[in-house]
Order: sequence, then C-alpha cells, then structure tokens
Amino acid sequence: MRRMPTEKKQSVADAVRERATPIVNALGLQLWDVRFLKEGADWILRLIIDKPDGIGIEDCIAVNDALDQPLDEWDLIDRAYRLQVQSPGAERTLIRPEHFQQYLGKPVKLRLRQAVQERKNYAGLLQSFENDVISLLLEDGQIFSAALADTTRVQADDMGDFQ
Repeated sequence: MRRMPTEKKQSVADAVRERATPIVNALGLQLWDVRFLKEGADWILRLIIDKPDGIGIEDCIAVNDALDQPLDEWDLIDRAYRLQVQSPGAERTLIRPEHFQQYLGKPVKLRLRQAVQERKNYAGLLQSFENDVISLLLEDGQIFSAALADTTRVQADDMGDFQ
C-alpha cells in the first residue's frame, strides 16, 4: 500500500501567530514573536509585542485582554498554560525575515555555532539579509557574512556603541 505524504502539523506558536497578528495589529502594535515553551513544570505561551516608541505595561495588558477570550475559543492548546505578553527588549532577537529587514543599516550582533577566523561573536551594521545570509559591516570596514543556520543567535544591538 502506498502512503500519502502527511501534511506537516502547524506548531502552536505558528497557529497563534497567524490568528493573533490581526488582533495585535488592530491595537497599533506589532507581534514580534510567539513562543510556546515549557519552563519548569509550567507551559508558557509568550507573545512578544513591539511598536516604534516602545512598549509599556498598558500595551501588554491590552494584548492580554484582547486575546484572552479568542485563545479559549480557538482551542489551539491541549494543556494548561500561562499567557505572558512582553516587550522584546533592547537586545531583541532577530528571527523572521521581516525582523532583519527592519534592522537594515542598524547595529546587530551575532554568535556563530563554529568559530570563523578564531571568533564566534561579531558585531556590526546589518548590510543585508538575503537567502538566509546575514551580512554585517564590521567596525574595521570589512564585510562579514554568515548563513542564518550557522548562528546560534542574532540580536539587535540598540544599546551598542558601534557607529
């Protein structure tokens, strides 16, 4: 008997992101990331929100209130969890292509899985992000490029002093 290919099941985080984005956008906010993870004995649904002039506690409360009932109605999560809504912080992790596009020309730092030129950590201005390759203009004027898959973390460096 021939098996039909199975469709990949959408993760909880992706399903929540898809449904929550219009609600968060309607509040004048950006849904930066959604994570569904186990911390100790608890499952956490963490929504990370942003806006150009920064996030305040009122924004977190507004998103929490706006999503409380829809999350129950969507019935996407088959276990008890806690909803957390927070800001991405100054050193936000860049994950999605739109994050990288938003940070073009701005300072970022990355950590590689394997050292290149005896270094794992690089910081510079994000020059491009194409085909999952990150290119940085380093302080010495050199361009350093790395595949996103070869990094363990890429973060905005809003607090950095790289010019």
